[in-house]
Amino acid sequence: MTMSIVSAGGCSLASWPRGAVSISRSKNCKARARAALVEARPRAVPAVRDRDVQKVKVLGSDRTDELQAEAKAMARAANASVYNPEIIAGKYSSRPIQVLGRTLEILIALGSFGLKLFLDQRSGVLDQNKRKRAAELRRIFTRLGPTFVKLGQGLSTRPDLCPPEYLDELSELQDALPTFPDAEAFSCIETELGLPLDSIFSSISSSPIAAASLGQVYKAQLKYSAQIVAVKVQRPGIEEAIGLDFYLVRGLGFLINEYVDIITSDVVALIDEFARRVYQELNYVQEGQNARRFKKLYADKEDVLVPDIFWDYTSGKVLTMDWVDGVKLNEQEAIERQGLKVLDLVNTGIQCSLRQLLEYGYFHADPHPGNLLATPEGKLAFLDFGMMSETPEEARFAIIGHVVHMVNRDYEAMARDYYALDFLSPDVDVSPIIPALRNFFDDALNSTVSELNFKTIVDGLGAVLYQYPFNVPAYYALILRSLTVLEGLALYADPNFKVLAASYPYFAKRLLTDPNPYLRDALIELLFKDGRFRWNRLENLLLQGRKDRDFSAKDALQPVLKLLLDPEGEELKILVIKESVRVSEAVVLGTVVDTYKYIPDFMRSLIFNGNARGPLVMSDTELEIILQLREQVFRIWGLLQSSENFDPAVLQPVLQVLQQPEARNLGGRVIGGITQRLAARLLQQVLRNPATGSASIS
Repeated sequence: MTMSIVSAGGCSLASWPRGAVSISRSKNCKARARAALVEARPRAVPAVRDRDVQKVKVLGSDRTDELQAEAKAMARAANASVYNPEIIAGKYSSRPIQVLGRTLEILIALGSFGLKLFLDQRSGVLDQNKRKRAAELRRIFTRLGPTFVKLGQGLSTRPDLCPPEYLDELSELQDALPTFPDAEAFSCIETELGLPLDSIFSSISSSPIAAASLGQVYKAQLKYSAQIVAVKVQRPGIEEAIGLDFYLVRGLGFLINEYVDIITSDVVALIDEFARRVYQELNYVQEGQNARRFKKLYADKEDVLVPDIFWDYTSGKVLTMDWVDGVKLNEQEAIERQGLKVLDLVNTGIQCSLRQLLEYGYFHADPHPGNLLATPEGKLAFLDFGMMSETPEEARFAIIGHVVHMVNRDYEAMARDYYALDFLSPDVDVSPIIPALRNFFDDALNSTVSELNFKTIVDGLGAVLYQYPFNVPAYYALILRSLTVLEGLALYADPNFKVLAASYPYFAKRLLTDPNPYLRDALIELLFKDGRFRWNRLENLLLQGRKDRDFSAKDALQPVLKLLLDPEGEELKILVIKESVRVSEAVVLGTVVDTYKYIPDFMRSLIFNGNARGPLVMSDTELEIILQLREQVFRIWGLLQSSENFDPAVLQPVLQVLQQPEARNLGGRVIGGITQRLAARLLQQVLRNPATGSASIS
């Protein structure tokens, strides 16, 4: 049976409760109206046709109404808190008793943990007990409340700050806080929206169907349209709680920066960045805007679902959105009972994540199983848009280039990539890092890259990042977490699943089709080595790129042609000329060989200088290489021709480019090279003295 679930921000989820509060219009006490009439099951929802829903839905086709509703929601959230460490410091510096009480609570919890670490180190069992201590730290963070739950989840994405054992344990942190009273939640809805509850909803769940550190979610039915919605309500007093905690943690950060040399990152800056993100999560209007932007960018794909926001019933502390029926992505049996496949859904998630991370740069920063649902229609639904992040444009291209350098085992280039990725300041010498990268990847890359487990790479890189003066940007840490979560979900269904293999088609498509200069340089680097063109790499890129549904043979041709004819690309032109000569020679000589096979034996000695051994003077190995090259080129051309969107008209841009003066000059140089090469072959044939080891064609 399909469960109806929605996320409350990293919360544990449950199905729609049997009891539902039916909101009465009686003039009796509001409190009784809220809580009375608990039915045995939810009231039947009247059938509503899609076109009727669209007429009454706030997010309808009328853009003006939508903007006005959003503007009103923003006005209701005008007083939403924004993280300001100076204001927070001024507030709590005048509350010494409150600060002292919370400080003692934190110090006792973390102090006992620190003492255990000290004793482990003195006893020489620090490494042996890492996993045990990491689990203890996870439990401590849970007990200390919302701020530390969020802090632990943030640390789980920081391989430059935490050893792998701690990353694993902290990534399992769950928001396991008790719910707050329903009366307070219903009162918050009325206060925030300025309307009685019974004028908004015809029914609402008698208890929250999901609870998290920052809020809890109810399932309700809108009165004006009978639509089922999810209503997220913020936990009372949460700003006060996290404000005090961040004030104390920030003070601790100053001490760490001053006295702890092993941590090279600016801890105060990291705390401030993290606190800003948490405070953004407290503004539900901002979350609604995040959802709208995410939907616009990524829900264009038919297999991705993002709920709409009801702005008329949204404020800084209340968020109303479409209800999503679905199953958590880690519940394989429930998904398969609906006739769906977990791996198909995970692949959808990976492709969407790659678009988020590397195409538009705007991505969901908290993709745990509770925020990813499989709908009965087979769509992947994204929920909870409180924590979002952005990948800088430079970094998007640098990440793809980094993958290319990894494939090529170019560890010096990989180390230099960390400048572009903003991992290292320009004054840091990367030469000591290169051996560490080589030691890890030479072992890891014994398999092909597509066979690598992504978590293996993350753990290996994490060990390198932890040992050297890296400052990992927040966006990159969140990228690693996002893809690791998706691979972990896939491994439930298939222990042999590899996220890199599933990502290959996207990378191949981007390399083949993206005209960005950085990616075109990466493509050259991938295809050329030691002055020779690697046709097997091009063939593999085409094979993988074709698996991406957005791949276009036309797009793959045009950037390459423009690259070849770049006025400043003289070195590339020389390489292309040489390779064009090799390919043309392979085609001509291959044709000669094919023709020779059909000539009767008695005529061969008459035609070929009285020698029946064959038409060509070359070794068996050389002939085999030429024939393999020809076949590979033919296969690549066949791949292009068989592309779904291939059309002979695709060659029209080729003809246009060839009319340019640079192209005519390039073509002349290629023809000259072919002529010289074939002339040399012909002269060798005429003057040859057949020798043992020459190619014999039969």
